[in-house]
Amino acid sequence: MSDGPDADHVRPPDVSDATVEALGKLSEALETVEEARGHLYAFHRRCGTADLALGEAVDLLREAGHADVADAIETDLVGRNILEGRWSFQVVEEYDAGYYAAFAEHERAARDRLAAGRRHLFEAEMKEDRRTHGRRHHEATPGTSADSQ
Repeated sequence: MSDGPDADHVRPPDVSDATVEALGKLSEALETVEEARGHLYAFHRRCGTADLALGEAVDLLREAGHADVADAIETDLVGRNILEGRWSFQVVEEYDAGYYAAFAEHERAARDRLAAGRRHLFEAEMKEDRRTHGRRHHEATPGTSADSQ
């Protein structure tokens, strides 16, 4: 077995250092967008959880004899849009279909055009530079340790 990266993580021969660096930065930007997307989904979940808890609070206020307060909250807040005309799921869907989809497609298209579709070339090369060859837990790929050769 080889003690180097698998073929999917080796740059094609005609790809320059500058291109690998640029694609690495593009990948980093997409990862940040992925993280933001996760926060947006968390926001969506928290909005839904808050609305359900708000409904329970309204019921409890009503049971406690505060129907006027419960009615005001229920009428104005329970089920209210978080943005004009939209609940949080609609914001998530718009983000996914718009900005996120466009960003992911441009990142994929750039990799396809410039590096034969290979992902994480910058990171794979960083790993090769930083790891201790032949040492357990520093393998390039699974099953390539010195013990398995």
